Amino acid sequence: MQKPPTLLCLPLFFFIFFLSSFNVCFAGTEQSSTSSSVGQNPFTAKASLIRYWNKHITNNLPKPSFLLSKASPLNAIDSSFLTKLATENNALSSRLQSFCSSANLFCFPDLAASLEKHDSSVNFALYMDKNFTNYGNSLLGGSDSFKNYSDNVNLAVNSFKRYSRDSNGHDDKFANYAPNDNVVDQSFSTYGSGATSGSGEFKNYNKLVNVPNLRFTTYETEAVGRKQTFSSYTEETNSGSETFVNYGKKGNGVPTDFSSYGKESNVIESNFASYGDSGNGANDSFTSYATNGNNPNNNFRNYGEGGNAATDSFSSYRDQSNVGDDSFQSYAKGSNSGKVGFTNYGNSFNEGSDRFKGYGKGSIGHTVGFKIYGENNTFKDYSKKGISFTSYKNPSPQSTESKVRTASNSWVEPGKFFRESMLKQGTVMPMPDIRDKMPRRSFLPRSIASKLPFSTSEIAELKQIFHATENSSMAKILQNTLEECERKASQGETKRCVGSVEDMIDFAVSVLGNNVVVRSTETVKGSTKDVMIGKVKGINGGRVTKSVSCHQSLFPYMVYYCHSVPKVRVYEADILDPKSKVKINQGIAICHIDTSAWSPTHGAFMALGSEPGRIEVCHWIFENDMTWATAD
Repeated sequence: MQKPPTLLCLPLFFFIFFLSSFNVCFAGTEQSSTSSSVGQNPFTAKASLIRYWNKHITNNLPKPSFLLSKASPLNAIDSSFLTKLATENNALSSRLQSFCSSANLFCFPDLAASLEKHDSSVNFALYMDKNFTNYGNSLLGGSDSFKNYSDNVNLAVNSFKRYSRDSNGHDDKFANYAPNDNVVDQSFSTYGSGATSGSGEFKNYNKLVNVPNLRFTTYETEAVGRKQTFSSYTEETNSGSETFVNYGKKGNGVPTDFSSYGKESNVIESNFASYGDSGNGANDSFTSYATNGNNPNNNFRNYGEGGNAATDSFSSYRDQSNVGDDSFQSYAKGSNSGKVGFTNYGNSFNEGSDRFKGYGKGSIGHTVGFKIYGENNTFKDYSKKGISFTSYKNPSPQSTESKVRTASNSWVEPGKFFRESMLKQGTVMPMPDIRDKMPRRSFLPRSIASKLPFSTSEIAELKQIFHATENSSMAKILQNTLEECERKASQGETKRCVGSVEDMIDFAVSVLGNNVVVRSTETVKGSTKDVMIGKVKGINGGRVTKSVSCHQSLFPYMVYYCHSVPKVRVYEADILDPKSKVKINQGIAICHIDTSAWSPTHGAFMALGSEPGRIEVCHWIFENDMTWATAD
């Protein structure tokens, strides 16, 4: 009798059929929280992870579904194929969209050019992910309205190119544009160039978004009398940037009003380069700009250079913000009859810094007035003529601690930080918004992730793979995460960025040993509401212990910043509804006992009213973040 062929001798389609059948047979039987891998499809990334877990962690405690669910969804065939592509030059880049879709990655769509024409007024509502090319050129009168545009989406990508170019008396209104979004990428290129009259208004633009990246390039260049208003722009947003390059260049009588811009935002950066260059009669007003913000950063470079009779007003700028940093370089250089007024500028709660370098150099007939201007400023190579200082320094600065205790910094969310004494049964306290606001992604299999570049020295290759053009959101995301991962560890910190659960296990075991358990707050119930603390259990007997905390980083695939810091206590607490006393959640909290190395401007001291080293600081572990500790 002829011996049957082995699996290796079967044609490829039989092998593929065999794997497919195997997946069907085991569908729905995978364990996400048990210690055994019986019933697992051995070809899935999750099954491989469970085998790795069992090999390196010695206890038989249940495995957390919240972590196993982040394993790559790729099957064995796709994993093998993509692993091969990862070793080939530019191969993954040419298949980016299919790669991102099959591996459940966070990638920006490649927007195709849109040449559609709109010859009359248009209202864009419930609209998203659009590339406006040659839109509204040479329009006479009328208006376009963008309302409820890209609302409540995870990834908002829009491009406006040659929009309203050479129009006359045409109005653009952006109201309720992209609110409550996560990761916003919008570019306005040659917008309103050569336009006459008319107006553009950005109102309630990008409110409550996370990581916005907004770019205005050659916006309103050579425009005449076209008014631009930025009102309630990027209000209450988190960690993003706006760039204005060649904005209003060679414009004539172009008034621009920045009002309530960046209010109550967290770590927002704005860059104004060659803004109003060679303009005539420009009128820019910055009112209530970056008010109540946390560490706003603004750079004015070559702003108003070569301009004629420009008027700039800075009023209540960065008022009541925490720290902040502004740089004025070559501002109004070579201009004629410029007028700049700084009124109640930089009255930050904790003093920030301002640098004036080459300000007003070579200007003629200019006047610059500083009135009630904040502290901690550097003037270098500054025009000495036409400058007046009135009440320049705050007359009675408070001590840091007293300022903290009288602060009203709304960027410090109630309940975000709390004292250890509050973790006792019966305490009613506010719960911050612990919801995970990161884009949904999965880990890559280790076989693929290990072959991709992951360093700032290789960022050009990484940008090519993920189609990250210069200054795009993706380019900044890649750069920021890599820089944070390569940052020198703080005092007493042990850190590592991990791109797979296997890497995370390796790091946790290296710090804590093989008998470890990972915990996270169970659900998001109670977020933004008052809650009552129920039964509290101290992990490892409530003693000061070692732990490894892992926090998500924004990257195309799942990356965690894991670190161990000295002197912490970890708690598990029942979270109750304060009225019914019914348990609604189980929270994990970590208390940092030693805060002596923390910055005095840390939000915890803003919220709790103290200084580094004087108090302990506790916080909840947010959704999809986690902390590892040795098993009890």
